[in-house]
Amino acid sequence: MLDEFCSNTRYNRKYAIRLLNGPRPEKRPRPRRRRAASYGAGLIRLLAVVWEAAGYPWSVRLKAVLPLWLPWIRKRFRPDAATEKKLLRISAATMDRHLKSKKATLSKRHYGGTKPGTLLKHHIPIKTDSWNVKEAGFVEVDLVSHSGNCGDGEFIHSLNMTDIHTGWVETRAVLGKGQVGVVAAMEQMRQSLPFPLRGIDSDNGSEFINYHLKRYCDRRRIQFTRGRPYKKDDNAHIEQKNWTHVRKIFGYLRFDSPAVLREMNDLYVAELRVYQNLFQPSTKLLRKTRVGSRLRRVYEPPKTPLERVRECGQADRAKLVQLDQTFKTHDPFELSRKIDQKLETIFQLANARMSPRSGNSSME
Repeated sequence: MLDEFCSNTRYNRKYAIRLLNGPRPEKRPRPRRRRAASYGAGLIRLLAVVWEAAGYPWSVRLKAVLPLWLPWIRKRFRPDAATEKKLLRISAATMDRHLKSKKATLSKRHYGGTKPGTLLKHHIPIKTDSWNVKEAGFVEVDLVSHSGNCGDGEFIHSLNMTDIHTGWVETRAVLGKGQVGVVAAMEQMRQSLPFPLRGIDSDNGSEFINYHLKRYCDRRRIQFTRGRPYKKDDNAHIEQKNWTHVRKIFGYLRFDSPAVLREMNDLYVAELRVYQNLFQPSTKLLRKTRVGSRLRRVYEPPKTPLERVRECGQADRAKLVQLDQTFKTHDPFELSRKIDQKLETIFQLANARMSPRSGNSSME
């Protein structure tokens, strides 16, 4: 009878015997063993303070910030040896879990307004191999508008320059998009770079595709190239820095007065340049490999632009020594405080009538 039952139902003999003998015994749920919390509330509060002072970096960058800022963390917060050890041991995934509730409130939209330039378009070659640059001195440039809700009239733009190999960033504020003003700001940034400027790559905006900038590059023997129209990926490095180094800081308010121009340039040259290049690690793509239909991206460990400048071999030795001294004498927490103070002054000088509401233009 058991054989016939198994052949008809295709049950295993032992399972069939268990069914025929009575109801299946219920499994007793095992009590879940809860592990004690590894990181206390005090350490998480300290982590949140560093995260806020560092400009809300994502967890992989934040993990690189902690050992870099450790001397100043010791001076300000005086953590004991056990707390310090846990702070350096905490993983990026654990940081994400503990900071998740705070990150949920940090969201913002962005937009741009590039007016195409037609002059000299056939004289300035298109460059699409920017990802393969292995030497310092080849930069991408772009303008970020501070027009608020209205693009009419003259307003301030941030001229942003980022080195492809090292990630070094220089920024200046210019009133309007005049070609002479853009070239003058470009010269100031060239002199501030810790390595020779060897090439620039821009979009197709009229502020770059003009005789003034082309003559400037020819005179300085600087390679001048441009990306393809409507292909922002050709300028991926500068597009990312436009967000992290300009828009995330100043939001979407309208700035259109000489007083704001002076304050913004003072902030760019003094605190932001040091804070972003010396104390802010960033990741860099090493290679991409295709696995089936997916791309697998491999990144190098986060490093500051200063660390990459030290390794590149093209840096000016005198400027590098000066930057190393600047790194030793500046406190990143104090820099963050001064940046916030100057931003408050700049926000008060904004054109409130042509700016978005405070809920849309607040800082992250």
